[in-house]
Amino acid sequence: MFSDPEEIIQRFELIKASHVADFGSGSGFYSFAAAEAVGENGVVYSIDVQKDLLQKLKNEARNVRHLTNIEIIWGDVDNIGGTKLKEGSIDAVIAANIFFQLENKENACLEIKRILKSKGRVLLVDWINANSFNKEEARKLFIKNGFAEEREIDAGVKHYGLIFIKI
Repeated sequence: MFSDPEEIIQRFELIKASHVADFGSGSGFYSFAAAEAVGENGVVYSIDVQKDLLQKLKNEARNVRHLTNIEIIWGDVDNIGGTKLKEGSIDAVIAANIFFQLENKENACLEIKRILKSKGRVLLVDWINANSFNKEEARKLFIKNGFAEEREIDAGVKHYGLIFIKI
C-alpha cells in the first residue's frame, strides 16, 4: 500500500460527528480510519462500484472492528449523482488511490462539489508516478471546478496528498 491511512486521516483532521464520503473505498482502510476519527456520532459513506468489496468492508466493519458508523453505497463516482448522496450533505470527502484510474475525473470532481457542504473539504491521495493524473493536474482540476487548495500533506514515499476546500 505504501501509505498509512490512519496517519493520513489524522493529518486530514476530521471533526467528530462529521459526515464523510470515501470515494472508491475498496477494502476500506480509509473508511475504517475515518470512522474512528468521526466517532460514533459521525457517519462514513463507503462508496465503490465493486459489490464484493463493499460486502467485505461491511463485514469487517461490523464483525471485526465493531464500527457501526459506516454505511456502504454501491455507486459510481465517475458520474454526477453516482454516489446517491444528497446535495450539500457531506462535510468531507476522501479520494484515495482512485482518481488516477477514473475515466471521467471532471465528473468525479463535480460530484464531490455537489455533495459537499459549503467550506467542505477534500482529501486527495494518489500515486506520485501515475502518468494519467499527477499532482499538478489534480490541482488544476480542483481549482478549475470551484475548490481552493488548503494545503499539501505527507502521504508517504509513493503518494502525494492534497487537501482542498469547496469555495
